[in-house]
Order: sequence, then C-alpha cells, then structure tokens
Amino acid sequence: MKYANILFDLDGTLTDPKTGITKSVQYALAKAGIAEPDLQKLLPFIGPPLQQSFIEYYGFTESQAWEAVSAYREYFKVTGIYENEQYAGIPELLTALRSQGRRLFVATSKPKVFADIVIRHFNLEPYFTAVYGSELDGTRADKAELIRYVMSEQQLDAGNTVMVGDRKHDIIGAQKNQLPSIAVGYGYGSTQELQDASPDYIFNTVNELHAGFP
Repeated sequence: MKYANILFDLDGTLTDPKTGITKSVQYALAKAGIAEPDLQKLLPFIGPPLQQSFIEYYGFTESQAWEAVSAYREYFKVTGIYENEQYAGIPELLTALRSQGRRLFVATSKPKVFADIVIRHFNLEPYFTAVYGSELDGTRADKAELIRYVMSEQQLDAGNTVMVGDRKHDIIGAQKNQLPSIAVGYGYGSTQELQDASPDYIFNTVNELHAGFP
C-alpha cells in the first residue's frame, strides 16, 4: 500500500552522524575521567537516548548520566553537530515521496533544537511538514512516546502511517503505537538487531528503499 504519512528517524536514517556523536561521547567520557580512544566502541550511542546509553554501557548512575549528557552537548552544539554527512540518495528519495503526495515528518530522539539545525544544515526543510524531537530534559526521548505525540499532534491515522528507522527503538516504538515500520540496514542497527525487532519491511540501502518504498 502507499502510506500517506511517513515518519523518518534522523541519525542513521537521513544522515550519518558517526563522527560528531562519537567524538561528543568521547569528550563527555573524558570529562568524567574515562579515556576512550576507540571511537568504534561508541557507535552504539547513535540512536538511543543518550542518558540511557551512558547508564547501559558505562554503568553511570542517572545523575552521572545527565552530567555526561551536559558535557556531551558542550562539544556537540559547537562542533559535533556539523561532523555529519547526508546519505547519498536521500534528497532524491524525499523528492520522489513528496511528488507522490505523501506527507513527511522527522521523528528523532535527538533534541528538537539540534534536529532543526541538522535539517537546515542539509537543506532538508522543504521536504518535511514538521520536525519532532525530544526536549533537552529528556521528555519524549523514548521513541514510543515521541511517535505517540506526533500522531496526536498531526491527527495521523495509524493504518496510513509508517515509521522508518535504523535501530530497534524505531521499530519497537512504531509497534507500541500500532504502526507498520520500515528498517533500514545502512545505519547503525545490526542485521540481527533489526530482524529481532520484526519490522514490516527491511531495505539494506537507500536505493533499495527508494525503489521499494511501500
């Protein structure tokens, strides 16, 4: 079927934020007295809410995690936010979807204030009806909560709306709101992670997504 409304994750789906996010995490860890020279080890931070990742991967308490998030933002808002690349083929995909009369939205766990900057930086604003993200205090960082908010704000029909993302959080968030989901394999979720989440569709490249978009 042709879904009329499409919710897009941002990091790992529309853009590749690897350098900026991992360097920002590295900076935050250093301020907490933890030296982490291997940026590859920090890739799991791309996608999920940051405070949860500091707790999960480094054993921080909740208060320590929020201190780390604050330190992360010191680097990210000045430098890391621009250490980002748009995936090849994204403008062409968005152009095609808009030409079909569909409405596109960004639904990201990244704070909206930062998501807006990224979308403007890559000149993507014309494609999207609205950009939704979390608040700086963590409100709506949970993907299911965020999707629920978007659906309510825009009065979207769950049967005619689909979520597109690269991590299990996107798929699970969609399922909790009775939405179909599309997993993309070119981002930061492993093949196993995405398969285990049971999305309705999996596309491994932007070109596959473009050619087969339901």
